[in-house]
Amino acid sequence: MTREQFRPDDHDNDHFLLTTVVGSYPKPKWLHRARDLYEDDDHDFDEENFEEAKDDASRLITKEHERCGLDVVVDGEMRRNEMVEYFAHRIDGYEFNGPVKVWGHNYFDKPSVVEEVEYDEEWLISEYEFTSDVADTPVKVPITGPYTLASWSFDEVYDDEEQLAYELAELVNEEIEGLVEAGARYIQIDEPALATTPDDHAIVGECLERIADNVPDDVRLGLHVCYGDYSRIYPEMLEFPVEEFDLELCNGNYEQLDVFKDEEFTKDLALGVVDVHVREPEPVEEIKENIKKGLEVVPPERLTISPDCGLKLLPRDVAYGKMENMVQAAREVEAELDAGEIDIEAPTVSADD
Repeated sequence: MTREQFRPDDHDNDHFLLTTVVGSYPKPKWLHRARDLYEDDDHDFDEENFEEAKDDASRLITKEHERCGLDVVVDGEMRRNEMVEYFAHRIDGYEFNGPVKVWGHNYFDKPSVVEEVEYDEEWLISEYEFTSDVADTPVKVPITGPYTLASWSFDEVYDDEEQLAYELAELVNEEIEGLVEAGARYIQIDEPALATTPDDHAIVGECLERIADNVPDDVRLGLHVCYGDYSRIYPEMLEFPVEEFDLELCNGNYEQLDVFKDEEFTKDLALGVVDVHVREPEPVEEIKENIKKGLEVVPPERLTISPDCGLKLLPRDVAYGKMENMVQAAREVEAELDAGEIDIEAPTVSADD
């Protein structure tokens, strides 16, 4: 178990519910303005100015996460424009041909693989080092997984998506090795594409095997999956070589919670307890009830408290309010567990299992 290393030394409660976020967070409006100026040839806002703006935003959001009391923070992905596009720009073999509509009025610049993919420049190592220097609390690194990088790209080179995913897994593995060397001890692989194509869970599992082989025992490796039918990948996903599954359940009013009770949930659960589609902070009491749903699946020592997904599309004050209430709810549930006021329904898995 790697979880206990993230418990603060001065934690008030005997029980500990680890609190964190999935990754993305609303960018300050001035950072969007800085990007516009940088991309406008009529302005002399150069790369040095833009890098300074991203540094300032990363400091601001990292400290905002700490101020609300999170045990493990990220910088809100202030340097990233999108979860696939950002990485594709840093992988040799990709090119871009213009934006593709995703939903509503949201677009992303869907990349094309036009040559064999190769690892060139580092992706997140400098981001992690900067955030770690700024933060007084542990830092988590979210990284888009190889299956999603493959699935959400056009492929003009490889025989099929599976082959491309395996090639990308080797690159993700190389980046994670660099992150571990830089000191990262909590790495979350994001695979939202798995939920939309659950029959490919074996491909995701093989990708993760290629990555996890080189992850030391003291590094916490998690997998984030969202917005799909979990019954189509459970319990098979328990074979994945990760310690924690970060799952979106609040948005669906926990209708899928029973999926994880049919067969014992033997890994750690990072449970979404606030809905990123609701544009107001949920009350503390409501979040507490959501947290208790997680205790129907795993005991407290294997439960992490998190939003459903990234918060980047919310107003910043709403995102902060959700996190602040989420942390308070977790601390209150811990105190109630200490006092014996909550019955734990989840089966306890022994250390030998």
